[in-house]
Amino acid sequence: MLTLTVLQRQNLKARAHPLKPTVMIGSAGLTPTVLGEISCALKSHELIKIRVMNDDREARMDISDQICTQLNAVAVQHIGKILVIYQPQEDVPEKKPARPKGKPLSKKQLGSH
Repeated sequence: MLTLTVLQRQNLKARAHPLKPTVMIGSAGLTPTVLGEISCALKSHELIKIRVMNDDREARMDISDQICTQLNAVAVQHIGKILVIYQPQEDVPEKKPARPKGKPLSKKQLGSH
């Protein structure tokens, strides 16, 4: 599992503040399907909020721990029924923009002498 410094946690809390919950965990609990949705959301957003529809605080803590362990993520915050989960994105090298298809380049554009 990942760990965060106090400063990193503060920055992530600030980034998460305006977010709306992207995944909701209902009475069935943390099913493989829900875990897959959380994984997809983390891959596309890196930082998400999850609403857990369970009144038991200990059960919500267990769900948070399961998510973090299985997805190699870290819990940033747990307020009421809302969990904030962070999974850092792997550095993906940026692609060069592709040349638009169409007319071939002129001699001047090719730099011929």
